[in-house]
Amino acid sequence: MSHLAPSGKWDARYLGPVPHDSSYYAKCMLGGVLACGITHAALTPLDVAKCNMQVNPAKYKGLTSGLATLLREEGQTGIWKGFGPTFVGYSLQGMFKYGLYEVFKDQYMNLAGEELSNKYKPAIWLAGSASAEVFADIALCPLEMTKVKIQTSPSGTFPTAFGAALREMSKTKVETRYPFGSLVPLWSRQIPYTMAKFFFFEKIVQVFYTHVFTEPKESYAKTTQLGVTFASGYLAGVVCAIVSHPADSVVSLMGKPANRGKGLGQIASETGLVALATKGLGTRVLMIGTLTGFQWWIYDSFKASMGLGTTGGK
Repeated sequence: MSHLAPSGKWDARYLGPVPHDSSYYAKCMLGGVLACGITHAALTPLDVAKCNMQVNPAKYKGLTSGLATLLREEGQTGIWKGFGPTFVGYSLQGMFKYGLYEVFKDQYMNLAGEELSNKYKPAIWLAGSASAEVFADIALCPLEMTKVKIQTSPSGTFPTAFGAALREMSKTKVETRYPFGSLVPLWSRQIPYTMAKFFFFEKIVQVFYTHVFTEPKESYAKTTQLGVTFASGYLAGVVCAIVSHPADSVVSLMGKPANRGKGLGQIASETGLVALATKGLGTRVLMIGTLTGFQWWIYDSFKASMGLGTTGGK
């Protein structure tokens, strides 16, 4: 395995088992679609309960009771509200989040050069993930706004079908601020979340291969490597949930009719920092830990099946 480009210079795109060319980045984008679209859509019931706990904590006091209330009042369809925009929105987000992370990471490493890249690996991870998430959230925002509106509107007051909901959001864009009204709070939630997600994942993987599995990574079976991937992803997800929860609460509260026209600061001050940081946090830790673990596992399983190797190392 050579770290040198055909020109003879050190090049980050040649550090892995295969060169990082356009085909590699395209496969990583597809892996990101699978990782994020499937996992977020599968956890829609948890997301519906969490959003309603944030928006109406008096009625939806906890995960189990919240789900029970939704099932009692709206049936099975009530807990799967927003499945369509969740699947499409997070598939697009995953495509840019994972695919562009690989692109930016290589670009920043090449800008820094071999010595600085090795010395400041964490800074590269943080910069690469933050840059990728900026674009990922632009793709996600219109669908996230639609999802939150579907999930938090009282039954019968807003369409739940994907197409009808998009049309209604477009029709009422003056009051809903569709399609990019939630972009700033989305960035404030997702950029710290993604920086934590990629930084802690890469760091925990590094710890595993430095202190637990000390032979070269490639010498271990794919099942072992993917076990390291899942464990690292789950632990990183717990940290992510705590870091990004206050902003996630604000995004949910922006969809509440009573908060129409209010600014972020006003919503935050009226709700209070403690409530923003804690309402629905337990559910979100469970949801994001599981979600992040499986996302990395799906992503690395896909990469491994394509012969691209798993993410991270010493």
